[in-house]
Amino acid sequence: MDIFVLKVIVGALVIPFAAFMLWSLVKWAKGMPKGAYIFIAFMPLISLFPIPPTVFKNVAKAKQEQRKKQTQSDE
Repeated sequence: MDIFVLKVIVGALVIPFAAFMLWSLVKWAKGMPKGAYIFIAFMPLISLFPIPPTVFKNVAKAKQEQRKKQTQSDE
């Protein structure tokens, strides 16, 4: 079977299924209170904000301290 035909068949199955799932999700969300609907609408935006560099520095310091403790306990 040609790869193009396989892609067309998979696309023909996946696209209607995804549309149905999204329609069900919207229908479910409309039944919720407004606050919950707004919260779910803004959830993807939270992941767009970068993690502050200070958090990376704190994690790096914690890793260094953990390595020092392990080397001291090994000796």
